[in-house]
Amino acid sequence: MRMRQSIAQLERAFVEEVQLDRTRRERLSETADKRSKYRAIERTRQRGSLRFVGLVFAMIATAVLVTIAMFQVLYLVLA
Repeated sequence: MRMRQSIAQLERAFVEEVQLDRTRRERLSETADKRSKYRAIERTRQRGSLRFVGLVFAMIATAVLVTIAMFQVLYLVLA
């Protein structure tokens, strides 16, 4: 009788441990998924910021070059 109780207790403890392990793994998996999604969003945001800075720089450089070219042509026409 005592042996049966200890085996039943061991089985119950094993089942509980398996359930705890399963929930722990699921929680870890969810955490890893959330982290990877957050990192992907961060990378996208950083790339977007870098592209925006590049666009602004290109527009300013274009405006400067066009202004310089315009004044040089104006100088040639008036000279």
